[in-house]
Amino acid sequence: MVTEAEVRKALRKVKDPEMKLDLVVLGLIYGIDIQGSHVDVTMSLTSPGCPVAGDLLKQAQEAVESVPGVESAEVELTFSPPWTADRIPPTIRAALGL
Repeated sequence: MVTEAEVRKALRKVKDPEMKLDLVVLGLIYGIDIQGSHVDVTMSLTSPGCPVAGDLLKQAQEAVESVPGVESAEVELTFSPPWTADRIPPTIRAALGL
């Protein structure tokens, strides 16, 4: 059985190229839904005009599909609610000077 923790661990391998932090730490993962061997992920980006949006979505899907037991994954992009730096844990925000 695939767990949310395993999916989050896989998504930590995908880094935002500008911020140099992973999708999970940045708070870009809004939801994970596991139905048997299929995983749906809802995520956002730090900016709606992100020039590497397609690459990040593909990397996220590949990361989830690399989890043992996952046969398929779909990553959906959302901007509702819009991402803000408040989604980053306070200790990391402080280290970044945010």
